[in-house]
Amino acid sequence: MEKLANDKLRTLKLLTAAIYLCQALTFMLAGLPLLVAVALNFIKRNEVQGTWLESHFNWQIKTTWITLAGFAISGLTFGMGFGIFVLISVVVWLVYRITVGWYALNDDKPIDNQMS
Repeated sequence: MEKLANDKLRTLKLLTAAIYLCQALTFMLAGLPLLVAVALNFIKRNEVQGTWLESHFNWQIKTTWITLAGFAISGLTFGMGFGIFVLISVVVWLVYRITVGWYALNDDKPIDNQMS
């Protein structure tokens, strides 16, 4: 039974890594991978509940919504001259979130609540 639980956790960890990869692919493929990633988060959210991976899913979901909001604000303010600064800030923040999440995942650690 424990072997089955370990296999399931390993599979969910791989899925979590794939979601971080989708978030990173956002830079090359516009926002579509970000939407795929958050869809996977919501589809599989119940399966990670109660595990250390739950904090990663919450981190990834929050990352997606704030990133999308930042992109929207950037687009709306681009003509005013400061949208580029909003965009740069959002991109830097997204890189930070992916990096922190990826390293914690590779160390088999949850995301620290103080960081989110």
